[in-house]
Amino acid sequence: MIINDRQLDRILSSVQKPARYIGGEFNSITKDWHTIQTKIALAFPEVYDLGMSNLGLAVLYNLVNEQPHLLAERVFVPWVDMARAMREHNMPLFSLETRHALRDFDLLGITLPYEQLFSNVLNLLNLAQMPLHSADRDASFPLVMAGGNAVFNPEPMADFIDMFVIGEGEEVLLEIIAAFDTVRHADRDTQLRRMAQIPGVYVPRFYRPAYHPDGTLAEITPTESDIPAHITKRIAPLLPKPVTKFILPHTDVVFSRASVEIQRGCTRGCRFCHAGMVFRPVRERSLAELLETVDTIVRETGHEELGLLSLSSSDYSQIAPLVKAISEKYQGAALNISLPSLRLESFSAELAEMLAGRRKSGFTFAPEAATDRLRNVINKPIPTEQLLEAVDAVYRRGWQLVKLYFMIGQPTETDEDVVAIGTLAKKVLAIGRKYHGRKAKVRIGVSTFVPKPHTPFQWASLWDVVDIKRKQDLLLDEIRRERNILFNYNDPEESLLEAVLSRGDRRLGAAIERAWQLGAGFDAWDDQFRPEAWWQAFDDIGLSPWWYAQRPRLADEVFPWDHIGAGVEKRWLLMDWVSAQQGETKIDCREHCYNCGILSAFKGLRAATPPAAWKCPPVRNPRAKR
Repeated sequence: MIINDRQLDRILSSVQKPARYIGGEFNSITKDWHTIQTKIALAFPEVYDLGMSNLGLAVLYNLVNEQPHLLAERVFVPWVDMARAMREHNMPLFSLETRHALRDFDLLGITLPYEQLFSNVLNLLNLAQMPLHSADRDASFPLVMAGGNAVFNPEPMADFIDMFVIGEGEEVLLEIIAAFDTVRHADRDTQLRRMAQIPGVYVPRFYRPAYHPDGTLAEITPTESDIPAHITKRIAPLLPKPVTKFILPHTDVVFSRASVEIQRGCTRGCRFCHAGMVFRPVRERSLAELLETVDTIVRETGHEELGLLSLSSSDYSQIAPLVKAISEKYQGAALNISLPSLRLESFSAELAEMLAGRRKSGFTFAPEAATDRLRNVINKPIPTEQLLEAVDAVYRRGWQLVKLYFMIGQPTETDEDVVAIGTLAKKVLAIGRKYHGRKAKVRIGVSTFVPKPHTPFQWASLWDVVDIKRKQDLLLDEIRRERNILFNYNDPEESLLEAVLSRGDRRLGAAIERAWQLGAGFDAWDDQFRPEAWWQAFDDIGLSPWWYAQRPRLADEVFPWDHIGAGVEKRWLLMDWVSAQQGETKIDCREHCYNCGILSAFKGLRAATPPAAWKCPPVRNPRAKR
């Protein structure tokens, strides 16, 4: 089914930002539908304005469309007004490129970078006029797969997704498509059995959870002998070809810039950081490749802002030569360079100097904690004096706004640690006033710590909502007299939901569905988040969100994600959890290997990868302190 102009025009006049739904953007790719062998819809379950800024979606879109026999088209979740109009007119959700209904595709790939998108997945399936449950979809429907950070614990969404791609999707996606072609005319169970044989693919219908009488998980086991008991993530040993022909949206999007992934992975070992654990090992792009990529992006898109992306951009070994070369080549041109993630340990005055001539919208650091003691606990041991020296270098070179990101509710945190955030912010502002007087500003963003799977802090519990609000008030009292300190913080109930969804088991599927029935959707949006719908859903199903989020885990507890391997061993994470409670720190593992398990898991891939690209060092001492 194709949605024609007349059908679409009938409802676009009544919705906000109709440009979200028309497609045809510059650099989008439209192929002849009837000549293509296999067709995949790539979905980001958020509104167009956010989805179009997702680099992962852009990478997979270009990767598939480079294959002559394949076709990839984009789909996003319509905003509430458009969704209402589509249901009223019985219009199925459609792709942007050719406006085919999602049911017409062979595969539907959903990107899930964070858990607050879970309810939107149900919105997407419902608007596509497809059954919500995997068990209710036969081979006449597209195979529904999901990948991204949030599926390293796939169990909460197991009822709705046919298969999960664990880890990085660039190689495995093409393997999935090739495997599908061999079973496209088979029944759904046969199709999924074939998919379950692909490394990194998890098909939940072939696994059965069992629980102890107290409600904790006992085990998750395969139901058939040829189904693997453990799924290890996929990685791309060499980073894929970067995107250069970015699609240029018809309307404003959240990040109107071209993004280049300069490095993947991180070796710093922050204990709260999910991405830092699951994206190991570190792999870098070469300087020559990046400079060629930038030139092509400027030529093909005309973007005026370039984001050099990594979990820690300043840790890229060639960051100074890279920024210098781009700055010199495009000096005088309207090209702003942004480094969205800077580590204080690798920040330098030289780097600030090279960026000083660019547009100064604000300079961002993320110390995460304001006391040396708590930074040791989270393994981000940055002395306060080093932070203040970096801030001085930034203000001195012309920036008037410094942004600082913190978390509250971290393990071992005290009220003194919370108040110290305000004290540190005032010290930073005082430095800014030396150079800019009343124009100097500090913005502190304070989120609530959520213990994530596959991290040393997965044994921690979420702080109570009431206590988090009390901590936020403490901090507000500390800074309320300083007008030039801007304070942003999140709703603790949002963090409670995030903790439940990220730490939950398969029983949560019923609660997610019930919350969606009660109106949940766009849960990452302040004006759309309905906590009462979620708490009512849990009550209706007979589950406790607090049991999932705020209950401390025992050392030997079986987690819902234990059968999913991120490469870092659980025993190593537990030892690091013990180290955290003792305030012990670990140096960057580019300098010292702690035998976390990642090298053993991917030994063969490393052997075939140039040393210049793979930055995780060899194990120097098998008996090294862990």
